[in-house]
Amino acid sequence: MAAISKIATGNGHGENSAYFDGWKAYETNPFHPTDRPDGVIQMGLAENQLCFDFIEKWLMEHPEASICTAEGVSKFKETALFQDYHGIPEFSQAVAKFMGKVRGDRVKFDPDRIVMSGGATGAHEMVAFCLADPGEAFLVPTPYYPGFDRDLRWRTGVELVPVVCDSANDFKVTIDSLQSAYHKAQEANIKIKGLLITNPSNPLGTFMDKDTLKNIINFVNEKNIHLIGDEIYAATVFMEPEFVSISEVIEEVECNRDLIHIVYSLSKDMGFPGFRVGIVYSYNDTVTSCARKMSSFGLVSSQTQHLIATMLSNDEFIDNFVAESRERLFKRHKYFTWTLSQIGICSLKSNAGLFIWMDLRKLLKEKTFEAEMDLWRVIIDEVKLNVSPGSSFHCHEPGWFRVCFANMDDYSMEIALSRIRNFMVKNNETMVPPRNKLCRRTSLKLSLSRSLSRKMDDFIMSPSIMSPQSPLVQART
Repeated sequence: MAAISKIATGNGHGENSAYFDGWKAYETNPFHPTDRPDGVIQMGLAENQLCFDFIEKWLMEHPEASICTAEGVSKFKETALFQDYHGIPEFSQAVAKFMGKVRGDRVKFDPDRIVMSGGATGAHEMVAFCLADPGEAFLVPTPYYPGFDRDLRWRTGVELVPVVCDSANDFKVTIDSLQSAYHKAQEANIKIKGLLITNPSNPLGTFMDKDTLKNIINFVNEKNIHLIGDEIYAATVFMEPEFVSISEVIEEVECNRDLIHIVYSLSKDMGFPGFRVGIVYSYNDTVTSCARKMSSFGLVSSQTQHLIATMLSNDEFIDNFVAESRERLFKRHKYFTWTLSQIGICSLKSNAGLFIWMDLRKLLKEKTFEAEMDLWRVIIDEVKLNVSPGSSFHCHEPGWFRVCFANMDDYSMEIALSRIRNFMVKNNETMVPPRNKLCRRTSLKLSLSRSLSRKMDDFIMSPSIMSPQSPLVQART
């Protein structure tokens, strides 16, 4: 049998990570409220499923957005025919406008710089191909999204050099940590071509303030390396202060704009990962030109472009959607972290994203990554929750876990929380804080004057629970 390529058969995909092992455990035994009530609940997938009713209502009111309806079929032929890699003009215009809107309209984006790709995965690989040669590297602050090892490294031959951040300062990126990582790379004869930041952060659920971004921009200018800003969670900021984009900061500081590049997508902010809408927005003309040519390998389908262009061009809908999404994320995050705090589980203070960075260091038998993996296996195999261990995010401190809270309905969330509660009781770790205190790292300073019963009343009366399809309603009837 003829051999196939080393790239295809190697470990570059990163599938052996515990991050992906958790997904496999879920896929083998997925939770279902009636068919598989003892199955694994998926809390390792950062999806935004809280506003689909809002989107479905708009789709019912605007059938012309789809070329597969009587109202939209007149656009079928022109949409089905060949589209070059520039895409449909209305699509680029709508995406550029949306990117500005979710950043508070404090900055405008040029539609001619919008380069599409097959999701953020394709966008990151495209940027890596454009900026670095095999063997060269990007700095990446830890903890970072496990998929970056696949997206930026697998087919490009580019390396990632971790910038170590720790819990002592809430995992903030500092100039000292950047300088240290840069100099270690130089000592190892690794050529650094750029710095990749995720802002808002996956997995932390935090974002960088303006001063930090200014320092980072000064750093890349001093080193003459590129800055890639992954901003795919920009519209998930659900609590003040407002999100600050790289695109805003470069308006205030002197910098070489040829070094600045943004990766965006609609997977998180709109909840459309299945549409595979990824965007590269570079301030470098050469990178924009090269990326556009490379986009031929991962274009967004013209049918999707048509739908997205129609939807994002509706200002009233987008304004209402962004506000509603933030409100629902805020409420879900607030309830989720509050409930965990009542059983002594703390998390990093956060105000963005679709997850929390949960602190289970006190449950480790010893302060090692082996102990973290032992605890993770118990959570997967016995508690039946797929949460992601911090080591899979290259965190340098054992005991942290990313837990996604926006990819499930209220009922599934309650089942998940009850499983966590039972696990803590079983392990004699229930430590209810005093009435006037919460965990030091709890996400919000909540008033404990509200009783848990009222929280449960709000939960029971929520629209998704009161729907006829809700397992709770079915159980009552």
